[in-house]
Amino acid sequence: MDDVVIIGGGVIGLATAWRSLGRGLRVTVADPEPAAKASYVAAGMLTPVSELTYGEEALLHLGLASRDRYPAFVAELEEVSGRDTGFRDDGTLQVALDSDDLALLGELRRFQESLGIPAETLTGRECRRLEPMLAPSVRGGLLAPADGSVDPRRLTAALLAAVERLGGTLVRERVAEVLTEDGRAVGVRLDGGDVVRAHQVVLAAGPWSQDVKGVPDGALPPVRPVKGQVVRLRSATPFLGRCVRGLVRGSSVYLVPRADGEIVVGATQEEMGFDTTVTAGGVWELLRDARELLPGVTELEFTEVRAGLRPGSPDNAPLLGASALPGLLLATGHFRGGVLLAPVTGEAMAELLATGSMPEVARPFSPARFQE
Repeated sequence: MDDVVIIGGGVIGLATAWRSLGRGLRVTVADPEPAAKASYVAAGMLTPVSELTYGEEALLHLGLASRDRYPAFVAELEEVSGRDTGFRDDGTLQVALDSDDLALLGELRRFQESLGIPAETLTGRECRRLEPMLAPSVRGGLLAPADGSVDPRRLTAALLAAVERLGGTLVRERVAEVLTEDGRAVGVRLDGGDVVRAHQVVLAAGPWSQDVKGVPDGALPPVRPVKGQVVRLRSATPFLGRCVRGLVRGSSVYLVPRADGEIVVGATQEEMGFDTTVTAGGVWELLRDARELLPGVTELEFTEVRAGLRPGSPDNAPLLGASALPGLLLATGHFRGGVLLAPVTGEAMAELLATGSMPEVARPFSPARFQE
C-alpha cells in the first residue's frame, strides 16, 4: 500500500511527488499523459511582481516565496535528474506602448511600492538600451530584476526523471474514481480496473479535478478551464535578452526567450470550457500585439501554436490542503501560476503529507475558504 497516490502528472503533481519521495514516502502518480497538458503549453514565466493584481496580495507573497526557491529547486532537480531545465533569472522588462499604457504601469508601480516592493522605472530610451529590438514608440517600462523564466517542457521532463530515479511509480492511466471506505479516501480505481490503495490521495488534475468520480460534491474543488493560446517562434540570432511583457492599448502580451533561440509568445485568456481549438483570431491578436512592441518579430520563423487549459479558481488562487473528504488533499487551481508556484506547492504538499501540518506560507490557500 502506498503512502500517497497523486491524480495528475502536470508540473504541480510531479513537483509534489518529487518532494514527497524526498521525505521517504511511497508515491504513485496516475496520469495517462503526464507533462502533456497545460505544463507543455506554458511559457514558463517566473514573474510574481509583473503578474501583480489588486486584491491578490497573499498570492503575490506565495509567488515571491516560490520564485525565490527556484534557483535551489532547479539546481537540486538538475543534479538528481541529470537534465537541464532552461532556468533563467535575468529579469523581466514590462513596457508600455502608449501614454495610457504608461499610466497603467504607473499605477502598478505605486501599488508595488505600497507593498514594499521596489520598482525600477525606465524611460523608453532606457528600455531600448536593455532590449534594442523594441519599437521606437515604446514609452517606458518597469524592470523586475529578480524575475525570470524556466522551460516547462524541460522542467517536467526533469521532474519525471527525478520521480522515477527516487523510486516513484508512474501509472499511465486515467483515474476512473476515488475509492472511499468509512467516509475516507483510501485510493483510486484506474480506467483499466486496477486499484491503487494509499493512505492519502492528492487531487492535482488541473481543470479536470472537478470531474473525478467518487468524490462528494462538497469536496470537489471549484475549478474551471481557462483557455490560453500560445505561439512559438524561432530566431537564428539573439532577439531578446530577457522576458518582455507589454501593454498594447490595454491588451497584455509577453515574449519569453530561450537559450536555443525559441521565442514563446502568449497568451490569450478565454472562457471556452474544455475547448482547445487553435483559432486564427487568437494567433492574430498575439502576433499583432507582439509586432507593435517588437516589429522584427514578423521576420522570425513560425514553429508552433498550441492551446492549453489553465485551472482557474473563483479567486484566481490555488487550492492547497485538505478537502472536505478525509484523506483527500487538493493541489489545483493555480490558474496562470502553475509553473511559478511549483516549488512552493511541492514543498508545502510534501510537508502536509509527511507531517499533517501545512507550512504558514500556504495556509491562506486552504480549500476551506470556499467550503465556508
